[in-house]
Amino acid sequence: MTEIRWNMYPLVASHELARSWLTLQRNLQLEPKTIDAYGRSLNDYLSFCQKHELIPELVGRDEIALYVRDLAERPNPKGAAILRLDTGTGLANNTMKLRITAVRLFCDYLVERQLRPDNPVGRGHYVPGKGFAGARARGLIPTYRRLPWIPDDSEWLHVLTAFKQECLRNRVMLCLAYDGALRREEVVTLEIGDFDVAYRQIHIRPEPAKGRRSRVVGYSEVSSRLLSQYLQRRHQLSNKAGPLFLSESHHHFAGPLSLVMWSKVVEKMADQVGLPNFTTHTLRHLRLTHMARAHLDLHQIATYAGHASLETTLQYIHLAGVELTEAISRSLAGFEQWMENILGGEIP
Repeated sequence: MTEIRWNMYPLVASHELARSWLTLQRNLQLEPKTIDAYGRSLNDYLSFCQKHELIPELVGRDEIALYVRDLAERPNPKGAAILRLDTGTGLANNTMKLRITAVRLFCDYLVERQLRPDNPVGRGHYVPGKGFAGARARGLIPTYRRLPWIPDDSEWLHVLTAFKQECLRNRVMLCLAYDGALRREEVVTLEIGDFDVAYRQIHIRPEPAKGRRSRVVGYSEVSSRLLSQYLQRRHQLSNKAGPLFLSESHHHFAGPLSLVMWSKVVEKMADQVGLPNFTTHTLRHLRLTHMARAHLDLHQIATYAGHASLETTLQYIHLAGVELTEAISRSLAGFEQWMENILGGEIP
């Protein structure tokens, strides 16, 4: 069972009810990353309560509103380096939603234990023995949905050119991450046994996959050639089965490559080509968008990506305006012909 990193959220560790709630989440088999996110969020809330001399389990709607305001107005950790907000203040929208979600779930727990009559964060009315009933209130934090940034064709060529100078391992990682639309953890934790080289396919195990959903993805002939070369190098580093990508640093020689190291490789390349928005996840966005541009069915794209919902797939696909208008024109050509025949004559 995953151990909770109590040292990362000391206020949660020292608060009996908060500690009990986070332990419950662990016992319910939530993902380690989710436990960590909840722990950090609840620790932030307890810090706010401590600063304003509030009893966390007794706060009301007014105090929750003050907490939301604090989240929106506090200095952003990224400061001047922030890319998507107009100012250096306020946490990112998704971070604010996560903070409030953790508080809401914690208050749900208090209501269930009959330690308070209601949940100040809202989202329905609690009925003992029946859970929450009635109309759900809208969330306290508005949701902003942005299309994911992806490089245009010329920028993508710059990225590929930059990676041509990288070591063989990094080139293989880039190709496989793009070909398979792989998340960072999925590509870094690939194992030799995950590959079917005869069919150029990779079996993505459920352990590193989001939502614990396994799937099969393919890779290109170029990736196959690079992979074949890297396997020879991999054998020189270690002849043991297991992780495909190994570290070649003196401090961790022949050990499994870490997630942070892959992020640093991509970050360094992004700075080199002047694309600060380019991250390890951009390769996934780009691949799914390219699949959409190739007119693959949305359900096929969702299956390839490992998405449980088509709505999620739509958020990942970033089609340019010209492509959308061309597709609409092709689809509605017959109807537009009617307009041309009737309205398209000379203007009197």
